[in-house]
Amino acid sequence: MRILGIDYGYRKIGLAIAETGLAEPFIVVHVNSEEEAIEKLSKIAKEERIEKIVVGVSEGKMGKDSELFGKKLRENLGTPVEFEDETLSSRDSQRLSIAAGLSRKKRKQMEDAFAAAVMLQSYLERR
Repeated sequence: MRILGIDYGYRKIGLAIAETGLAEPFIVVHVNSEEEAIEKLSKIAKEERIEKIVVGVSEGKMGKDSELFGKKLRENLGTPVEFEDETLSSRDSQRLSIAAGLSRKKRKQMEDAFAAAVMLQSYLERR
Protein backbone atom coordinates (compact mmCIF):
# COMPACT_ATOMS: atom_id res chain seq x y z
CA MET A 1 0.00 0.00 0.00
CA ARG A 2 1.36 3.42 -0.97
CA ILE A 3 0.81 6.00 1.76
CA LEU A 4 1.32 9.77 1.43
CA GLY A 5 2.34 11.63 4.58
CA ILE A 6 1.51 15.34 4.72
CA ASP A 7 3.08 18.04 6.88
CA TYR A 8 0.49 20.73 6.15
CA GLY A 9 1.35 24.42 6.03
CA TYR A 10 -0.43 27.41 4.55
CA ARG A 11 2.35 28.10 2.01
CA LYS A 12 4.54 24.96 2.10
CA ILE A 13 3.40 21.35 2.35
CA GLY A 14 5.93 18.64 3.08
CA LEU A 15 5.27 15.23 1.57
CA ALA A 16 6.65 11.80 2.35
CA ILE A 17 5.81 8.44 0.82
CA ALA A 18 5.87 4.94 2.27
CA GLU A 19 5.29 1.73 0.39
CA THR A 20 6.86 -0.61 2.88
CA GLY A 21 7.55 0.02 6.54
CA LEU A 22 9.89 2.91 5.78
CA ALA A 23 8.76 6.51 5.18
CA GLU A 24 10.92 8.58 2.85
CA PRO A 25 10.89 12.35 2.29
CA PHE A 26 9.39 13.10 -1.13
CA ILE A 27 9.01 16.80 -1.99
CA VAL A 28 7.89 20.16 -0.66
CA VAL A 29 4.96 21.72 -2.51
CA HIS A 30 4.61 25.52 -2.52
CA VAL A 31 1.04 26.86 -2.71
CA ASN A 32 -0.83 30.15 -2.55
CA SER A 33 -4.24 28.85 -1.51
CA GLU A 34 -6.00 25.83 -0.10
CA GLU A 35 -7.64 25.20 -3.47
CA GLU A 36 -4.25 25.14 -5.18
CA ALA A 37 -2.97 22.77 -2.47
CA ILE A 38 -5.83 20.33 -3.03
CA GLU A 39 -5.35 20.51 -6.79
CA LYS A 40 -1.59 19.83 -6.59
CA LEU A 41 -1.96 17.04 -4.03
CA SER A 42 -4.72 15.44 -6.06
CA LYS A 43 -2.41 15.31 -9.07
CA ILE A 44 0.47 13.90 -7.00
CA ALA A 45 -1.79 11.28 -5.40
CA LYS A 46 -2.90 10.06 -8.82
CA GLU A 47 0.61 10.06 -10.31
CA GLU A 48 2.07 8.23 -7.31
CA ARG A 49 -0.87 5.78 -6.99
CA ILE A 50 -1.53 6.77 -3.38
CA GLU A 51 -3.97 4.51 -1.52
CA LYS A 52 -4.02 6.28 1.86
CA ILE A 53 -3.11 9.72 3.18
CA VAL A 54 -1.86 10.53 6.67
CA VAL A 55 -2.02 14.19 7.69
CA GLY A 56 0.09 15.39 10.59
CA VAL A 57 -1.82 17.31 13.24
CA SER A 58 -0.14 19.62 15.74
CA GLU A 59 -1.62 21.65 18.58
CA GLY A 60 -3.81 24.74 18.50
CA LYS A 61 -5.22 26.52 15.46
CA MET A 62 -2.77 24.94 13.03
CA GLY A 63 -3.84 21.48 14.21
CA LYS A 64 -7.49 22.28 13.60
CA ASP A 65 -6.69 23.71 10.18
CA SER A 66 -4.68 20.57 9.33
CA GLU A 67 -7.66 18.38 10.26
CA LEU A 68 -10.03 20.47 8.15
CA PHE A 69 -7.60 20.28 5.25
CA GLY A 70 -7.38 16.49 5.60
CA LYS A 71 -11.17 16.19 5.56
CA LYS A 72 -11.33 18.31 2.40
CA LEU A 73 -8.71 16.07 0.79
CA ARG A 74 -10.79 13.01 1.67
CA GLU A 75 -13.88 14.59 0.09
CA ASN A 76 -12.06 15.72 -3.06
CA LEU A 77 -9.87 12.68 -3.68
CA GLY A 78 -12.04 9.90 -2.29
CA THR A 79 -8.90 8.49 -0.66
CA PRO A 80 -8.90 7.34 2.99
CA VAL A 81 -7.33 10.01 5.22
CA GLU A 82 -6.05 9.42 8.74
CA PHE A 83 -4.41 11.77 11.22
CA GLU A 84 -1.23 11.48 13.24
CA ASP A 85 0.24 13.67 15.98
CA GLU A 86 3.20 15.64 14.59
CA THR A 87 3.99 17.78 17.60
CA LEU A 88 7.71 16.94 17.63
CA SER A 89 8.25 15.96 13.99
CA SER A 90 9.94 19.21 12.87
CA ARG A 91 12.47 19.14 15.69
CA ASP A 92 13.15 15.42 15.21
CA SER A 93 13.56 15.86 11.46
CA GLN A 94 16.12 18.64 11.96
CA ARG A 95 18.11 16.48 14.36
CA LEU A 96 18.07 13.50 11.99
CA SER A 97 19.01 15.52 8.90
CA ILE A 98 21.95 17.09 10.75
CA ALA A 99 23.06 13.63 11.90
CA ALA A 100 22.83 12.45 8.28
CA GLY A 101 25.27 15.19 7.26
CA LEU A 102 22.94 17.16 4.99
CA SER A 103 24.01 20.68 4.15
CA ARG A 104 22.14 23.58 5.74
CA LYS A 105 20.74 24.55 2.32
CA LYS A 106 19.39 21.04 1.63
CA ARG A 107 17.92 20.83 5.15
CA LYS A 108 16.13 24.16 4.66
CA GLN A 109 14.74 23.17 1.24
CA MET A 110 13.43 19.82 2.43
CA GLU A 111 12.66 20.37 6.12
CA ASP A 112 8.90 20.03 5.64
CA ALA A 113 9.33 16.79 3.68
CA PHE A 114 11.60 15.45 6.43
CA ALA A 115 8.97 16.41 9.02
CA ALA A 116 6.34 14.56 6.96
CA ALA A 117 8.61 11.50 6.87
CA VAL A 118 9.14 11.54 10.66
CA MET A 119 5.38 11.85 11.22
CA LEU A 120 4.58 9.11 8.68
CA GLN A 121 7.20 6.80 10.17
CA SER A 122 5.61 7.29 13.59
CA TYR A 123 2.24 6.37 12.08
CA LEU A 124 3.69 3.24 10.45
CA GLU A 125 5.35 2.09 13.67
CA ARG A 126 2.09 2.39 15.60
CA ARG A 127 0.33 0.12 13.10
